[in-house]
Amino acid sequence: MTKYTGYVGTYTKGESKGIYSFVLDTDAAKLIEVKVAAELENPTYLTISEDNRFLYSVVKTGDLGGVSAYKLNAETGQVSLLNTQASAGSPPCHVSVGSNNKNIFSANYHKGTVESYLTDTDGSLLPPASVIEHKGSGPDSRQEKSHMHYSAFTPDEKYMVAVDLGSDLIYTYDVSNGVLTEKQRLSVKPGSGPRHLVFHPKLKIAYVMTEFSSEVIVLSYNENDGSFTEIQVISTLPSDFTENNQGSAIHISTDGKFIYAGNRGHNSIAVFAVNLDNGELSFVEHTSTEGNWPRDFALDPSEKFIVASNQESSNLVLFSRDAATGKLTLLQSDIVVPDPVCVKFIK
Repeated sequence: MTKYTGYVGTYTKGESKGIYSFVLDTDAAKLIEVKVAAELENPTYLTISEDNRFLYSVVKTGDLGGVSAYKLNAETGQVSLLNTQASAGSPPCHVSVGSNNKNIFSANYHKGTVESYLTDTDGSLLPPASVIEHKGSGPDSRQEKSHMHYSAFTPDEKYMVAVDLGSDLIYTYDVSNGVLTEKQRLSVKPGSGPRHLVFHPKLKIAYVMTEFSSEVIVLSYNENDGSFTEIQVISTLPSDFTENNQGSAIHISTDGKFIYAGNRGHNSIAVFAVNLDNGELSFVEHTSTEGNWPRDFALDPSEKFIVASNQESSNLVLFSRDAATGKLTLLQSDIVVPDPVCVKFIK
């Protein structure tokens, strides 16, 4: 019997108490044991260290916003607070951790900042080593200023990449003992609203999900200087869909064969096959998320399943995944979690 523990970050504006945990029973192909793992305000995005020892979550605490560090018991799934680093203003919307658990990065939509933290030996957060405030805007009315939405290491951890939804820019930073120095920047289509990014596990390719234009931008990545070059743009929506849609999350299978992209409004996950010669995408299918406003989803450690979170309908959805075709099959859609945003698994 194989069971995997997952965590859900939420908005606590309604009934949610904070971070929830659940168990995926792969033999029964069901999600079970949903419960509150940690009580905190607006832990909308979280990340788990590669060694499964620590969990880091964005957090709001009074008039402050920042990141909280938790010790994670991978056997029981329990988390215990280590510390919080917070500053005045709104909390970040994204947090990531490097492979050796030394570097933590956060991106702040409201402030237009990215912050870099180093960790202490016990996994707790030291004060920010770098805070970079971005300036800029775009043609969409929602792009009145910089809105940083993603920040994380490149695969070789030589650079950090940050995505600015507000000004249609992708930044590359040098990282030296936690200090960030801008190295490159790439402008993408005006008004597209780049949101999240994922690297191919084998090719020098990155994929960017756009929020406003609902597209995946395929970029070649030069690991020598940290620069990107656009090579393809492909829509995540059916050609006849004309209603409101906002792109959300993007993830890739570890074999590099399939990209999955979330559509809020169309309420679907778009599946794309990856050309392993050049990294370009071809459309496979749309799968309904059986709810409203799919904010995120995650492949489980076996990659035989995907769990999606519908923010506005407060439900988790379980799909089985065909590793050969990339296609998804609905298994379960009635798992209640209030205002879910982000999904992560212990691996």
